[in-house]
Amino acid sequence: MIEGLDNLLEETAQPGLAELRQLLEEILGGPASRGQVLETSRLLARHPRVHRLRFVINGWVRSVVAKRMEPATAERNQLALRRWLPAVGLGDHCPILLGVAAERKSQCIWHVYDDLGARALDAAQADHDYIRAVVELLALLHTRFASHPLLAECRQLGGNLGIHSYVTTLRDAICCLESLQPEAIELSANQSALRDRLLDRLRQFQLEQPTRMQALTELGGPETLVHGNLRAANTFVLPSPHGIHARFIDWDHTGVGLISYDLSTLLTGFPFRHRLWILDLYREAVQRAGWVLPSARDLDFLLETAELARFANCIIWPAIALVHDHAGWGFDELAKVDEWFASRAPILPGERRVTSQRSVAR
Repeated sequence: MIEGLDNLLEETAQPGLAELRQLLEEILGGPASRGQVLETSRLLARHPRVHRLRFVINGWVRSVVAKRMEPATAERNQLALRRWLPAVGLGDHCPILLGVAAERKSQCIWHVYDDLGARALDAAQADHDYIRAVVELLALLHTRFASHPLLAECRQLGGNLGIHSYVTTLRDAICCLESLQPEAIELSANQSALRDRLLDRLRQFQLEQPTRMQALTELGGPETLVHGNLRAANTFVLPSPHGIHARFIDWDHTGVGLISYDLSTLLTGFPFRHRLWILDLYREAVQRAGWVLPSARDLDFLLETAELARFANCIIWPAIALVHDHAGWGFDELAKVDEWFASRAPILPGERRVTSQRSVAR
């Protein structure tokens, strides 16, 4: 018996707790195991759905991470960890999935992972060796999946973050903002001004679509599997018998896209002064596979396009929540996106210039 397991996370009132507790009992050795819950803590996340759980079992301390997801997101994570990454020899560069528990009404899926501890990459320190390990893993992910047969499955069951996602995301964001009208939702003067400001920005970016699409086509390189949310917090660097070992966690947003999608997220998480040498590490790593990157100035335009698509995507869900659920937090989220647009700047040093030179190529 594991003391405290019967009411684990009860205060959170989340769905699927009974199924999660049963899975944890199996992972920890079954009904014959003896121990207790030592500690539960919520990990940093937008929603209270990721928890570190520490137990003492038969005299040994065991720590795991439990994550609640929607069924489609859970399937995407499971495919990435157990099928896609192992297919290209990267199965040991992701979290270890210990078990899966489905809520009986299919409201959610719980995943339980081995706890990697507090070893996420620290962007503030910018340790050269740690960053090299992360960047080289990213290069392996991109180069090994380019033209891989599984890419078609990744596109169908993962996200579509390719060239045309910029166009469709802008269009969807504009449509959602246009639905914020007095007949659908009550708007203050400030809220109306916020909506109009965002619409003006997105419509301006729509005018730039031909230029951006041409740049992505000529310079973006082959489509490949991208992580989709490669913040420093999702990159872990662990000691191993062979040196530093990098792992990527949180494959919620993985899908098929261009390398600029991951690079923009990774680079913007670091101080401006570090970005060029981090990019140079990636450039060197992909050169081993015969890839040639555009110049930093040309690449900056591609990175900005990916960033704008992410900003636009962050408009869609709050706008939908405002119209259909009357969620009060929606305008707070839209205000954050407005601030992002207002403060955006070139991602890489140097004057931006787009030319028709050789793209990323193998």
